[in-house]
Amino acid sequence: MTLFKDMNLSSQMQMALEENKFVEPTPIQEKTIPLAMSGVDIMGSAQTGTGKTLSFVIPMLEHLYNNKKGMGLILAPTRELAQQVDMAIRKLIQRGSGLRTALIIGGEPYPKQMSQLRANPRIIVGTPGRIIDHLERGSLTTAAVSFLVLDETDRMFDMGFGVQLEEIISTLSEKRQTLMFSATFPKKIQKLAEKYMQKPQRISVESKETLSLNLVQETRQVKESQKYEMLVNELHERKGSVIVFVKTKSSAEKIANDLCKQNFDATAIHGDLRQSKRERVMGAFRKGRYRIMVATDVAARGIDVPHIEHVINYNLPQAPEDFIHRVGRTARAGAEGSALNLISGDERRQWSVIQRMLDPTVAEEDKEFGWKSDRKPGRKGGGGRNQGANNNRFGKSKRDFSSPKKDFSTPSHRKSQAADSSRRKSHEDFYTLEDFERSEKKERSPKKRDIDYSKPQGKAPFAKRKSMERKNSGGAFKEKSSKGEGRFSEGRSSSEGRFADKAPASRGEGRFSERRSSSESRFMDKAPARKKPRAGSQRKSLKASS
Repeated sequence: MTLFKDMNLSSQMQMALEENKFVEPTPIQEKTIPLAMSGVDIMGSAQTGTGKTLSFVIPMLEHLYNNKKGMGLILAPTRELAQQVDMAIRKLIQRGSGLRTALIIGGEPYPKQMSQLRANPRIIVGTPGRIIDHLERGSLTTAAVSFLVLDETDRMFDMGFGVQLEEIISTLSEKRQTLMFSATFPKKIQKLAEKYMQKPQRISVESKETLSLNLVQETRQVKESQKYEMLVNELHERKGSVIVFVKTKSSAEKIANDLCKQNFDATAIHGDLRQSKRERVMGAFRKGRYRIMVATDVAARGIDVPHIEHVINYNLPQAPEDFIHRVGRTARAGAEGSALNLISGDERRQWSVIQRMLDPTVAEEDKEFGWKSDRKPGRKGGGGRNQGANNNRFGKSKRDFSSPKKDFSTPSHRKSQAADSSRRKSHEDFYTLEDFERSEKKERSPKKRDIDYSKPQGKAPFAKRKSMERKNSGGAFKEKSSKGEGRFSEGRSSSEGRFADKAPASRGEGRFSERRSSSESRFMDKAPARKKPRAGSQRKSLKASS
């Protein structure tokens, strides 16, 4: 059995480990620390909760003790994980060592971080986005960084930090030691990670597809509409602290509020909370003020709360790898814990992918449940409202296998197919000659695009006729009402109408006809002529003048 005191550590580090009661290293610490202290690059893969944080914190502090001008940079995907790492470093730094840390994460005010950077810290812990901000501002320089740690690298790539990582690493010196740690290392991440390192040594302790031996896992099949009721029943039956993982931020707030109305000590944490609020929520949960915390995947990684006894997956995670990080919040450091998975019919395929990742030999056991989707069936491959209703990012489209399939090999079906293919070859295929003539008439009818809407049609769309008339006449309606055509009858030509330049219709051609001449049109450029007074009015004016 190897102990920390048997490792070749400095006296300062030995004292710090004894004060924090760290006596025996975990398997990942036992393999990583001696190799990292030799100066090689390492890719470490270990199950979450196995103490991989100390696996890179101890070698980094030893490196900085021996290199007085060097700096250490630790990048983490989330604020909570960065805070956890910063807290672990502060516990091991002895007074008088001259080492200062700076926590550079999003959600905190810039003046506070600027004051930390002015104190010339030798250890920088932060998230990629805020580190880039300070590099662009010129408040942070990384030329002296000689020890780089990328923690939860797979998560950083999943969150889209690949470009930011390349920008940060491009500002570092080539003479550096790089350690890359993560609970999971998919093949695509391994290829991307190797270009940042020089001949890295791979260390793996326990496969990522295994869970803690002290974890008791249960699965419940339930409809989506009945999940909350089952959650309340399970919370009444269970004792101890509980984390309930949900899919969205709004769901976290809603479920937490509903639980509080039923006299549960519950709170919510998600990405929309300010950093100060998140710290207060996590601090209150650690101290036991809240028994239940409803969280999104923001709390799945980097949250080290030792007294969590139960994890309930209200919704399955979007990425299968996040399932390990969720259930890894309990049964940590040898303690016992339980995980409950509430699975609806729409999550059946997600659960199958997770099962195959954990243990391929039991991947077929979910077929025994015979789950059906809670959604109404939609068209496959259609472009309507139900497009993608049966699709899932975890696999191909789902199908309800409970309904019997049609047998397309029966003689009756083959007979109907042959009849359909030769339906219109001759009139002998029809029952009567009238049916044949009706079908021929239908075939000879003009298509919509062949109709000339410039001429009045029987049942052609009125708006279509209007638009075609407007196009043919240069934009203006042209109307002609002839005598005897009716009050609302309309006859139009390309040269006649109330807006045409030629003379309008003569007097007496209809009730709505207008008397105009070529020089008196009210839409001509010239002013309209004055109307002649009536004969009676002329006689009145003469009498008045006399």
